[in-house]
Amino acid sequence: MSRKTATRKPAKTGGRKPAAKKAPEGVSQSVTWVTVDEDNHGQRLDNFLLAQLRGVPRSIIYRIVRKGEVRVNKGRVKPDKRLATGDQVRIPPVIRKEKAPQASPGSRVQKVIEAAVVFEDSQMLVVNKPSGIAVHGGSGLSFGLIEVLRSARPEARFLELVHRLDRDTSGLVMVAKKRSALRYLQEELRQRRIRKQYHALVAGDWPDKLGRVDEPLLRYEMSNGERRVRVDEAGKASLTLFRPLARYRGYSLVEASPITGRTHQIRVHSVCAGHPIAGDDKYMDEVSLKAFRSVGGQRLMLHARALELALPVSGEVVRFEAPYDEVFSQALSKLEVRAAGAV
Repeated sequence: MSRKTATRKPAKTGGRKPAAKKAPEGVSQSVTWVTVDEDNHGQRLDNFLLAQLRGVPRSIIYRIVRKGEVRVNKGRVKPDKRLATGDQVRIPPVIRKEKAPQASPGSRVQKVIEAAVVFEDSQMLVVNKPSGIAVHGGSGLSFGLIEVLRSARPEARFLELVHRLDRDTSGLVMVAKKRSALRYLQEELRQRRIRKQYHALVAGDWPDKLGRVDEPLLRYEMSNGERRVRVDEAGKASLTLFRPLARYRGYSLVEASPITGRTHQIRVHSVCAGHPIAGDDKYMDEVSLKAFRSVGGQRLMLHARALELALPVSGEVVRFEAPYDEVFSQALSKLEVRAAGAV
């Protein structure tokens, strides 16, 4: 007897093709080609990709370049390649991590920052940053000066900090509106062609003969994770020029001109000179800090007063000055009244 082998007929699909799989959420579905414009001329490929693929970790950027998925003018390249105007950059599909929604700056803080703009042209902004506002978000802060500016100017294609100020320091900050302006201004800072002048209220009677502090500074981390700076031979060469402007009872107002640009430079050099900045809760001793609070001191008395520079593109040499805020002015006024009463 012969056996018949049963065969199964394929199920009818009604002529429909299987549905295409959707790309996971956050994944671009196709290769994109981006033409490098003049503003990105000279930028490193890795930094260019970080700007194009916001939210993608740096490790992923390096991996897709290493694997040859990123091409420049159809050729394999390394992450440190400098791009030129007109280059064609191939960017593959990548996964972007979805960021949790963050608090956005309110209209009130936007108005405060917009009112603090002391200069603006097509290349840059100069802002008189209020004390207590960080220059950028992070470390538990939802936003800082740069995020507020970006929120207030959604049409701006590019806004980046040229340099930084401590959160409690007030005064002038430069913000670039074009990458070419950012490169120019940062190079001017490196070449020490931009003059910065700060005003600081310090403890004690600053002597006329003490015109410079030239001590190396070293960054270090405390046991609680807080980062600080100290004078140390193992640190980087640092120089600050000082000039007394006024004297009060127990305090002096000085002009500080940092020749180098180290973290906390003026604050630590003032301590090194024996005259810590009033209200400095990082570097002023507790007794002196308490004494300053007792005469009405409410903030770190350091203010980025003036900037002198040659503007991008035009080369025009300009000087910007920022007035003190109300708290800084009131502290000086109280000291003047106190000094007058002691005469």
